Amino acid sequence: MKLSHFGFNLPDELLSEYPAENRDESRLMVLDRKTQTIEHKMFKDIMDYFEEDDVMIINNTKVFPARLYGNKEKTGARIEVFLLRELNEEQRLWDVLVDPARKIRIGNKLYFGDDDTLVAEVIDNTTSRGRTLRFLYDGSYKEFRSKLTELGETPLPKYIKRDVEPEDAERYQTIFARNEGAVAAPTAGLHFSKHLLKRLEIKGVNFAEVTLHVGLGTFNPVEVEDLSKHKMDSEELIIDLKAVDIVNTAIKNKKRICAVGTTAMRAIESSVSSNGKLNEMEGWTNKFIFPPYDFSIANCMITNFHTPKSTLLMMA
Repeated sequence: MKLSHFGFNLPDELLSEYPAENRDESRLMVLDRKTQTIEHKMFKDIMDYFEEDDVMIINNTKVFPARLYGNKEKTGARIEVFLLRELNEEQRLWDVLVDPARKIRIGNKLYFGDDDTLVAEVIDNTTSRGRTLRFLYDGSYKEFRSKLTELGETPLPKYIKRDVEPEDAERYQTIFARNEGAVAAPTAGLHFSKHLLKRLEIKGVNFAEVTLHVGLGTFNPVEVEDLSKHKMDSEELIIDLKAVDIVNTAIKNKKRICAVGTTAMRAIESSVSSNGKLNEMEGWTNKFIFPPYDFSIANCMITNFHTPKSTLLMMA
């Protein structure tokens, strides 16, 4: 499989700058592989495709405000710092991306906020845009994290060109987000409203929660033509016994098992036993799914439309 197979023209006017007013009223395209048909619906019509004891696997990761803006010492140049993951709590070391990267070298200091109470020192280069930062802050770890949250912005995707607005903090989070650690929302889950979730529960649909902290792996561009040579960044994954039991019971009873989003699909495909059952897991996954591929657990998937040449499009 080649990268060029996944290129297509995506007109800018088809990219929505704002979500639908009600989460469950976005448009839904239903592809039936058996009948080879396509239907156009509203997202809340998803009710009609599920029965009692079917399972939806959802990713309960929670997005933290990962985008910070700082100023470089001496020059005062404005630098965007995108927090990727915490490397060491005690030393306050973080993996980040910086932009513009050409201006940021080892030893540089960056100052954040109007009062410069938060400072970061660049201690290593990781990739062309990647750096390791050590944050310097007078206060407890809890106060430090609270300062990051105060200064950080909701990390809207780069293809959304508008400025971040206060409403984004709530809308760019699924209603089942619980475990903080993602730098981007698992976006298929954004279309579920509390009302729709309740209706599905009343119908007898079961929800299995997994955690895949969406990181750079999901969004890093593929830069090789031969897909088998692309290396995914690792992302943290937790699948507990409760989720395993719900999913494996549904497999045994030949029920519909739906992965809500590419991240939920990657999570379950990263922890499959040789007999096609889901296993518990706590660790990291760098699984890259592209055609041809035999899926083991889910027999349907909810996913958004994806940008050209993205790993998300390749899985879908």
